[in-house]
Amino acid sequence: MLAAARQSEIMSQVRRHGIARVADLADALGVSEMTIRRDIDILVRSALLQKVHGGAKIPGTLSTDEPGFGKKSVREEAEKSAIAREALAFVTPGSAIGLSAGTTTWTLAKSLVQLKGLTIVTNSIQVADVFYRASGHGAGPRNSVILTGGERTPSDALVGPIAISALHQLHLDVLFLGVHGIDERAGFTTPNLLEAETNRAFAATARSVVVVADHTKWGIVGMSTIAKLGEVDVLVTDDGLPDAARERLDATVPELRIAAAGRGVPGTRTAG
Repeated sequence: MLAAARQSEIMSQVRRHGIARVADLADALGVSEMTIRRDIDILVRSALLQKVHGGAKIPGTLSTDEPGFGKKSVREEAEKSAIAREALAFVTPGSAIGLSAGTTTWTLAKSLVQLKGLTIVTNSIQVADVFYRASGHGAGPRNSVILTGGERTPSDALVGPIAISALHQLHLDVLFLGVHGIDERAGFTTPNLLEAETNRAFAATARSVVVVADHTKWGIVGMSTIAKLGEVDVLVTDDGLPDAARERLDATVPELRIAAAGRGVPGTRTAG
């Protein structure tokens, strides 16, 4: 493939996903990572791309940028499905489960509707809608769904004082937390200040916090930190995560689970 064709494909990948990783591009285009880095350097010099840790994004994407739910819902669908399957291991029948807003938690919700007897607490309009549409189907006790209320964000999260007040009254067995970005220093982040505050309140309600986030979140830093890497109990991600990122997370997160989405070698590391 000629350099111009590679660079055009790199731009297409970045526009489609918001960010593209060097390792992923090298695999997709069948060239070395060094070749991809040179192509990215050319595109950066032409002001078409901006470098980020391990990849590139469209210039001008800020730590306060927050894509809408529809745009995010079609990204990394295979990875999110694999993460959802892996996350089901943390669900116990009859338990009280929190689902924060996000497209990965929304994907998990579509698997949880197959189970019965759960109490679901969420601040996501989209997640609540999944359970609403599934109600009345199947045998056995239905799942109970509690929607917090609050101010709506572009990602269809309900946030702010009303949501936080509702959460302060609850005690959950496990929270599945979606995040905008994962960074070694900044931790788990979001571009929305009120969503970060609401998610911190959500995490305080739960005995266990399980972050569900695909590999493209690595190296992304939103404006506000929800939690540091070592402050959650589990991170479930997918096998597209670069080896260097896996090593850093492996040393920091209490339990790291890698879901098999067909990109690499899955594995689990639990702190001993």
